[in-house]
Amino acid sequence: MDTDTAAPRRSGGRRFGAWCAGLLFAGVSVVVGCRVADTDGVTPVPQLLAFLPWLLVPVGAGLLLTLLARWWTGAVWGVALLGLLAWFIEPYGKTAEPAGPPLADLRVLTSNVEFGQGTDELVSAVRREKPDLVFVQECEYTCDAALRRELAAAYPHRRAVEGGGSEGSVILSAFPLEAAPNVPGTMGMPGAVADVRGHAVRLQLAHPMPPLPDQVGLWREELDAVRDAAAGADGTPTVLAGDFNASQDHAAFRRILDTGLYDAARLAGADRTVTWPARTAPAFGVQIDHVLVSEEFAAHRARFLDLADTDHRALVVDLTLHGAG
Repeated sequence: MDTDTAAPRRSGGRRFGAWCAGLLFAGVSVVVGCRVADTDGVTPVPQLLAFLPWLLVPVGAGLLLTLLARWWTGAVWGVALLGLLAWFIEPYGKTAEPAGPPLADLRVLTSNVEFGQGTDELVSAVRREKPDLVFVQECEYTCDAALRRELAAAYPHRRAVEGGGSEGSVILSAFPLEAAPNVPGTMGMPGAVADVRGHAVRLQLAHPMPPLPDQVGLWREELDAVRDAAAGADGTPTVLAGDFNASQDHAAFRRILDTGLYDAARLAGADRTVTWPARTAPAFGVQIDHVLVSEEFAAHRARFLDLADTDHRALVVDLTLHGAG
């Protein structure tokens, strides 16, 4: 090959590689910049923030291109992005062990049954796992009727918001329940106060709207409503569970944790375990189904159940309620 033509071709290839790397880094930088600024930004940032750990893939590809292109400024840029991603991938929120004596053990299960399609699988899982509290999202009319028919003997106490499609939600309890205000939202988010062996425990189901491209504002508003409910617990031990449609990489979800709640999966060593989409879990996805608890609870174990006919994995956590330290 003529050296006079080979050199320009190599130079052109390097420029192309550098441009590709720059585009990858620029896109990731926008998302990481919003994470640094503690904001969820606008579409498509909230959607991409959910998959923040997976942004390591385009950054890695960009770094390879910078090395091939010998673009050393770009390499520094890429390494800086890698460092920031590694920092933010670490679990968010404080952890602490309750100081008071143990009062009661309880098991909590939360499941989004996708328009009621996973109801039969959920019933089987409940019978097998024997949770004390069950939080069910997207439990439409036939799901609600099935739960009444199949589980009423074991769970005589319930709070529900009836609705079709994704709007219905149910809390089932082996403990007596008193009514508590629902969180307002497009989909049902019932609340209750449980009598757990003589101790009041506030229960709240969470199911805000997902961050659809044209509904990010509504998603943020409904997560803020969940946060307001968490902040209004007035010192009562609290379990807040459901499909939050948000991960720890969303500022709106972190503000819920900042009210003093802890993610039970993290306490049990299972942070970032994928719950959605179930069809690609556990290899790919995000943890958007959570059980959040107040400081009076210790979490011993978290397990993720694969249920047929729903796009979410169910989450089961074992908790211990402690008294005042």
